[in-house]
Amino acid sequence: MDTHELLRKITTFPIAAEVLAEDLLAGNFRSVFKGQGMEFDEARHYQWGDDARSIDWNASARFGEPFVKMYREERELTIMILLDTSASMRRSSAASVPGEGAAAERLTPYEQALLASALIAFSAERTGQRVGAFLFDREIDRVFAPRKGRRHAMAFVSGALQYQNRPFPRREHTGQSSNLRKALAGAGRLLKRRSLVVLISDFLSVNWERELGDLSRKHDVIALRISDPLDTGLPDLGLITLEDPETGLRIEALSGSASFREAWSQWHADRSDLWVNLCRRAGAAHLELSTAGDAAAALFRFFGGRPHRDRRHTLRRERP
Repeated sequence: MDTHELLRKITTFPIAAEVLAEDLLAGNFRSVFKGQGMEFDEARHYQWGDDARSIDWNASARFGEPFVKMYREERELTIMILLDTSASMRRSSAASVPGEGAAAERLTPYEQALLASALIAFSAERTGQRVGAFLFDREIDRVFAPRKGRRHAMAFVSGALQYQNRPFPRREHTGQSSNLRKALAGAGRLLKRRSLVVLISDFLSVNWERELGDLSRKHDVIALRISDPLDTGLPDLGLITLEDPETGLRIEALSGSASFREAWSQWHADRSDLWVNLCRRAGAAHLELSTAGDAAAALFRFFGGRPHRDRRHTLRRERP
């Protein structure tokens, strides 16, 4: 999809964002731990039936009679989007499938990630929340400090669009693509109050589990993994050339072999299951979004359909 068409689609999102906004902030991703997500409002005289645990001992000692602390729900929320801009996210598999190509309008993982992140940003902006973002690859390339307003949300979208057609940098083979560890650790340092963090990536990276767990203990974290239909349904294309977009390394593969296609699908299925288990272990919610799926519909189902339980167990994967 070219940049003009992608931008045209994104500009319709502020309308759809009104529907998603309330689900996003309805409480599903506010902390369930006592004392979190609430801020002090006032102190008043103790009344019969008040919880003794809410007594304000400092005020009570100062005035010589019991006072209790009153809290109100903290509605203002910072939403931080961590968007992977690596070459593996910007690859396109449609051209290698006979009969598809440009006519199929298949999105790259990055385009799908951009649509999802734009909808989340506009939904947060719709209800006056602060939105921030990291655009990262091997390093954190660009930081959008959390701010309110449509102009700020559009600045993030415009900045992310600039990466869509950026040439792929060739690197020596290191076994690692984007640096999820650095993005997660950077978000942890930046965010001082409990926030909602949305990490959007294909998760072709290693050794990020500890940082995800550390961030999830202090914030509500959603891991959004972008996948491709060919990962689990490779057709018989005969002899094909597979290329690593990060390094340019190419190998020949016989896709006409049923055993090869089965091994290919099994490897991707195992990788997906491992990712789910790592998210669960870290305490992060997770959503898998296919490049062939509808990003808006998947987010509506995810945010609107999640039950109110402990955040470590309200984990649900949507496969469009």
